Amino acid sequence: MTTLYIAFNKALAIVDQHNDTWEVGFHLLESQPQCLAADPLYSQHIYCGTFNQGLWKSADAGATWEQVGEGITSEKVMSVAVGMPNQANSTGIVYAGTEPGAIFRSEDQGTSWQELTALRELPSASTWSFPPRPWTSHIRWIAPDPLIAGRLFAAVEAGALIRSLDGGLTWEDRRPDGPFDTHTLVLPRLARNRLYSAAGDGFMHPGNGFVQSNDGGETWFRPDDGLDYHYLWSLAVDPADPETLVVSAAPGPRQAHDAPPTAESAIYRRSGNSPWQMIREGLPQAQGLQASVLATNEAEPGVFYAATNQGIFRSSDTGLSWEHLPIPWPADIYPGHVHAFIVVPG
Repeated sequence: MTTLYIAFNKALAIVDQHNDTWEVGFHLLESQPQCLAADPLYSQHIYCGTFNQGLWKSADAGATWEQVGEGITSEKVMSVAVGMPNQANSTGIVYAGTEPGAIFRSEDQGTSWQELTALRELPSASTWSFPPRPWTSHIRWIAPDPLIAGRLFAAVEAGALIRSLDGGLTWEDRRPDGPFDTHTLVLPRLARNRLYSAAGDGFMHPGNGFVQSNDGGETWFRPDDGLDYHYLWSLAVDPADPETLVVSAAPGPRQAHDAPPTAESAIYRRSGNSPWQMIREGLPQAQGLQASVLATNEAEPGVFYAATNQGIFRSSDTGLSWEHLPIPWPADIYPGHVHAFIVVPG
């Protein structure tokens, strides 16, 4: 059984696959879910950050939920991730990023939290600003390294992609050639030291929004051949091939996030050193499509998922073609804008 967790504007949708049929339920109504993470060791442990009700956890694959944010000083939890286990108790370390920009760490599955205060002391911190709310910023993405204990990356929206080598106790500021406005960061398990960033840099700065590092974030470059849209939102990598990936891209932030008819976006695919290719087969047309949120899971090599304002799509051929999943959404609830999306195998 495969379970899809989709954070929409007003609720968290949980979609279960049973053979060829799908069942959907809604949770955390009116909480404005923003981010999702599954514990890689305990797949039934799911974390969901919300915009106005803090962090929530389910220990039973979403059937029930409890607030676990005591010690997190903001109710606006914008990112969450679960890293490598703590050797002392064999549980994944949970990280939560907030607005205003701060990161908290839990070594007991969300029961207690420690703020990683060194982050606020970085030289670039005074310049961080989120354009729609320029008086503040937030931690848009947190990416623990799946192979190197203690190495951790965090994306500030907007202002920096930063790195820690000791689980967040100390931080290194943004590299001069690194991404400025990362929206999604992926560290493929099969490519040590590889980082892929889907960023808004192509709209805000010269160049494009796809940024890559092959040395653990020391240096960065921007392979953009074939990309017509340069504001990148989401990114996913084939679990079986770190050279094959898909991104969602738009001409700019308004087209990525506004409702139709302003919305305009597309999904691009790249494999190896080939140019980016806009993928059309099985997907909605670009006009009216908000930027998709992309996902994979380790149990399905070669498979990609895309959550959009026009439904959920799946590719079983490494992103070359897609099919619309026949999910029976209730007649009075339209999926709408997607903030986060994860796929968890049963």
